[in-house]
Amino acid sequence: MGEELAGKVAIVTGGASGIGRGTVELLVEEGAVVVVGDVDADRGNDLAASLGDATAFKQADVSDAEQVQGLIDFTVERFGGLDIMFNNAGISTPRVGFLRDDFRTFDRVMQVNLLGVMLGSQRAARHMADHGGGSIINTTSIGGINPGGGLMTYRAAKAAVIHFTRSIAVELAQHGIRVNCVAPAHIATPINSDYDVAKIVQLMQPLQRMGSPRDVANAVLYLASDRSAQVTGIVLPVDGGTTAGHPPPDLDQVLASGTRPPPR
Repeated sequence: MGEELAGKVAIVTGGASGIGRGTVELLVEEGAVVVVGDVDADRGNDLAASLGDATAFKQADVSDAEQVQGLIDFTVERFGGLDIMFNNAGISTPRVGFLRDDFRTFDRVMQVNLLGVMLGSQRAARHMADHGGGSIINTTSIGGINPGGGLMTYRAAKAAVIHFTRSIAVELAQHGIRVNCVAPAHIATPINSDYDVAKIVQLMQPLQRMGSPRDVANAVLYLASDRSAQVTGIVLPVDGGTTAGHPPPDLDQVLASGTRPPPR
C-alpha cells in the first residue's frame, strides 16, 4: 500500500463496477478516502463495505443536477472536503450503423456521458475553487478521438467530453484546478461485455496485451496526484497504442511471400 494520495478526498462516479471500481480500489490503496457514486446501490454498497471506513457509497444519477450536488455535499460532509473528481460514469449505445440509427437513445446517452461530466465538473469545481484547487479527471474514449463507423451518439458524446475538458482546463486553471481526460480502449468491463475484446486487441492494438481496469486506474492516479502538478488539458489514451495506428503486418511473412507491404 502506498501513500500517494494520503489526506486526499475523491469521488468516483460509475464507481461500483468496471474502470470505476478498479479506480476506487487503487485510490484507497494510495491513501485517499473515496465516495463511490453510482446508480447501482447493491454493487456500490457492497464495494464500500468491502473497503472499510475509507469509502462510502452515495447513490446518484449523474445526469440529474440535484443528485450530483447531493453527491458533492455528501462527500464534503462525510470526509471534510473534495480534492479529486473522477467523472467516469457512462453508458453505451446499441451497435447499429448510422443509416439505421433511430436515435432513440440519443437524449439519455448525452445526458449521462456528456451532461453528467459537465455537471460533475461544475459542482466539484465550485467547491475546489474556494478550497485551494484540485484535480478533475473525465473519462472519454478512443471513440471520441479516432473516427469510425457505428455508435455515432456515443462517439459524439465522447468527442464533446474532450473539447469540454480542454476548455474548462483553461478557465479553471486560475483557481488551481487541473482538468484532464483518460481515454480507455479495449478494456474488458461490463459496458463492452458483448464485444470480443481479445479479437479487437489482435486486430487493432499494436501492444498485444489485454488491458484491465487497473491500467486505467493507474493513469487516473497519475492525473490525480502531485506527479502531474504541471499537467492540465490533456487527453491520455490508455489503449495499447490504438490511437497511434493499427498493428503492422507480419513483415517476415510478407517478405517471405515476395509481396510488398502496403504503406501505412
